[in-house]
Parts: sequence; structure tokens; C-alpha cells
Amino acid sequence: MPATVTPLGALLTRHADAEPCADPSSVMTLPADSDGTAAGCTSYRSTFAEGATGAPAHFHTRASELFFVISGALRVLVGEEVTVLEAGDFLSVPPHTPHAFAAAPGREADVLFVFTPGMGRFDYLRLLGRAMRGEADPQEIAESSERFDNHYVDSPVRRAALERSA
Repeated sequence: MPATVTPLGALLTRHADAEPCADPSSVMTLPADSDGTAAGCTSYRSTFAEGATGAPAHFHTRASELFFVISGALRVLVGEEVTVLEAGDFLSVPPHTPHAFAAAPGREADVLFVFTPGMGRFDYLRLLGRAMRGEADPQEIAESSERFDNHYVDSPVRRAALERSA
């Protein structure tokens, strides 16, 4: 059964009904996409395996991205600063702010992500999974940047952090 929108506009997605989506380094569940709902946000949960490289540096022009670490540890780049978020930590990254994330070295991470205002992003997450599994051309990701408000940027700070943990 898909997500339910109540008469008052509340969105309810039961855990069993959230779509699973996976790539080689993480498993995602997709409970709330704003397409076709009054949710006002997009949310997904991602469980990163130890050593998962996560998302490269990017920014959004229209949405803030919220991170809540459920368990484990997530290494996050915000602007030019790298920090590690532990279980229970919350981070809000405003529009136009370059950021990146990955499981912290030697750790797994279980993270709830929320985008507000919401926009349809589940097709983007599905595309990422297909590209990482070799089922889609990575060029499709670059070509979708405007549609999904995901704009990749170069980050020497992130590259250096990844090299130190390799």
C-alpha cells in the first residue's frame, strides 16, 4: 500500500510500504516524496555500509537539506569544513551551500534525510542506484542537475579527506 494522504493533508507511509532502493554502498528507504502529495518535504533514510563514499560535493538552489543521524557516524563537508556527525546529531544545510557526506572512516551510518521545500527526488535516487550498479550512464546524472536541483561542484577539501581515510 503506498503512502496515504489523510483528509487533513497529513502524509503517512508505513515502514513496510516505503520503497527500498539500493546501490553498492547503501540501502535507502523512500517514504515521502513531494510529487503528488501535500507533504511539503521529501524524505528518505539511507544506511551506509562501512567505507561507503556517499555523495560528492554538491549544492541545491531551492531546498535546505536536513540530516539526522539515527546510528553510526556520518562524515559531512559543509562549505570548506569537514565534521563527523554522531548518533542523535542534526544538521541543516541551506540552499547554495556546497556539502558532501559519507560514512565516517571505519563506521557505518544510518541517516534520515529531509529536503524542504520538497520536490520529486526519488527518480534521482533510483538513477543514482542504477548508475552505481552500471545499469545507467553516469552522464544521465549530470544531465539531470536542474530537474532534481542537485548541482555537483569540485571540492579539494573533500578529496583530501577521502585520501586521508583510504
